[in-house]
Amino acid sequence: MATPLAATALASCGGSSGPGQAAEGDATVWFLTGEPKEGIRRQSVESFNESSESGDIAVTAFQNDAYKTKIRTAIGAGQAPTLIWSWGGGSVNDWAEAGQIDDLTSWVGENPDLKDRLFDAAWIPITFDGKIYGVPHETVQPVFLYFNKKLFDQVGAQPPTTWDELMALVPVFNDAGIAPISLAGQSRWTTMMWLEFLVERVGGQEAFLAINESQPDAWSNPDVLQALTMAQDLVKANGFVNGFNSIVADQNADQALLYTDRAAMLLQGSWCYGSIKADGGEFVSNGNLGWTTFPVVAGGKGDPSSTVGNPAQYYSISSDATEEQKTIAKEYLLNGVLTEEIAAAFINEGGEVPVLEGTESLIAESPDAEFLSYVYDLASNAAFFGQSWDQAISPTAAEELLNNIAQLFQLSITPQQFADNMNAVQAS
Repeated sequence: MATPLAATALASCGGSSGPGQAAEGDATVWFLTGEPKEGIRRQSVESFNESSESGDIAVTAFQNDAYKTKIRTAIGAGQAPTLIWSWGGGSVNDWAEAGQIDDLTSWVGENPDLKDRLFDAAWIPITFDGKIYGVPHETVQPVFLYFNKKLFDQVGAQPPTTWDELMALVPVFNDAGIAPISLAGQSRWTTMMWLEFLVERVGGQEAFLAINESQPDAWSNPDVLQALTMAQDLVKANGFVNGFNSIVADQNADQALLYTDRAAMLLQGSWCYGSIKADGGEFVSNGNLGWTTFPVVAGGKGDPSSTVGNPAQYYSISSDATEEQKTIAKEYLLNGVLTEEIAAAFINEGGEVPVLEGTESLIAESPDAEFLSYVYDLASNAAFFGQSWDQAISPTAAEELLNNIAQLFQLSITPQQFADNMNAVQAS
């Protein structure tokens, strides 16, 4: 997807420096602006600098769109920061193949506690051909179905557990003058999440991973074509709010439709909880927000516990960094990224679940314990955690994917045309 942080970070371009310019020999890191996470990231670096024996890390923070452009340019020019922040997947694989980031496999093996303390699924998006090219950090961000309890009570319905139940709810809500599902379709990655889940529920993780791995003709799998058809069936049934193709996620308009009682359901990531709570008045405190896993598909090959989203965020180490800078970076990855202090900050200030095993007690003490416990259990117990397609595949293919998804949901192309278009992209 465009990424959870893309949904919460500022969209305009620009950058801001952290604790001054880097002194000679210091390591450097770039990451995203946007509170509360920016403050937690800075806190992590500043705490490390206070106790580090190897050297300091200097910070530069960029707004989301500016960062994506800046980091590509810097890596290509051999001027990357020591620590490269990413969402894993296709971009990291490209950097690895070009020799622009270090292979950390041996180093991770020498520090087994580092790998053991983080969710297993978090390591997948930075592991290629058995080699590890980064370290997971920050938070786990699965996607699931939010729903408005008040509206479900109003029509006397229960949240859907199967696809057939979801389809049956569409006319019920429409007849009551309520949009069944909110969707910020103009943002495209929000729409992609529907396809990701349908492919997993119909075809299982094998079909999902074939797309992530850009296997030839992955989109021609009959299970994938069925999933594409089911998505269009939902559009044709008026399952989504009127005008969904003109709604954008950047301003959280899709969330607002849920908490203002204009839409009954919303498929989004765990990152939305904090903004729904902050912007929705008493919606959350009054107990009107519900959440549940994506419905199962009768006869499908997927596992009901499986989810999609972003298993973590990542730091890779630039191959152009000096040995001194790499030593500082590795010390930070071992001792500074996810300390108990920072994990507690992500829970209590960020309203998210760190990619850290054993945080149940910290979560239990949070005022949002019910929600955070759900996210922790979903992420840690998922039979399969599929990384978002637009992060897993190459950036060029991802843009074509999002364009074709928009056309599919606009009903301007058929499922077969979608499959043909994407197979051609992955073959090029």
